[in-house]
Amino acid sequence: MKDVSLLYGNGVDVQKSLELLGDMETYDATLEDFLAGIYGKLADLKSYKEVSDMANYAIYAHSIKSDARYLGFTRLADLAYQHEMESKANNIYFVSNNYDSLIKEADRIINVVKQYLGKEYVASSVAERPKIIKDKKILVVDDSNLIRNFIEKIFADSYEVVMATDGQVALNIIKENQDDIAAMLLDLNMPNVNGFDVLEYFKQNNLFKKVPVSIISGAEEKETIDRAFTYDIVDLLAKPFNERDIKSVIEKTINFKNM
Repeated sequence: MKDVSLLYGNGVDVQKSLELLGDMETYDATLEDFLAGIYGKLADLKSYKEVSDMANYAIYAHSIKSDARYLGFTRLADLAYQHEMESKANNIYFVSNNYDSLIKEADRIINVVKQYLGKEYVASSVAERPKIIKDKKILVVDDSNLIRNFIEKIFADSYEVVMATDGQVALNIIKENQDDIAAMLLDLNMPNVNGFDVLEYFKQNNLFKKVPVSIISGAEEKETIDRAFTYDIVDLLAKPFNERDIKSVIEKTINFKNM
């Protein structure tokens, strides 16, 4: 049996995370998703730091922050948020001088999670999930595998959940399957083609009535939120959200298509 006191003893706010994730089984599965994705995110973060690409550095700092908040990694979330804000301000000096502290905390959390999960841990990315064919499809567009997998688990018995890691993948799916998509949940802050690029494509091609869109985003700046509502979106759900929140916004978004 896993010893949750190990997490509490290392500053992990498990109780806060359970308010979002519901139970320890879901929490443990989400920890596995975190481990499956964190190494790639840290590698990308390092690559963008080394070439002083602060715009893309901010995107990965934001993603790490969001995952950390969901799982109760308070200090890691705070550090990643600082890096997100400073890199958005193009403060290369701050990033360079505080990068080691962020990585040290990320490594500490990774080791705590590994110890908690034990030797039986197997990264969830190696397991193929069976596809459930449903009458309605939900498209989830988010660069966080943690968020995508969380939403997929919520709707496993209700809808087929189609997932995209960035805006370009989402647009490719829409171009081929727009008649089959009942709703799209779209993150704004993603690498390559971001959420606003997708919204602009929808506007130019009159797609909002065909595929209703709600935003799921960790964006906290008022101007970003205000900008999102200049498009014909249904709703905006701020991260972190819980199962009840996401079910409510999906119902609202799908019903918008039938109005």
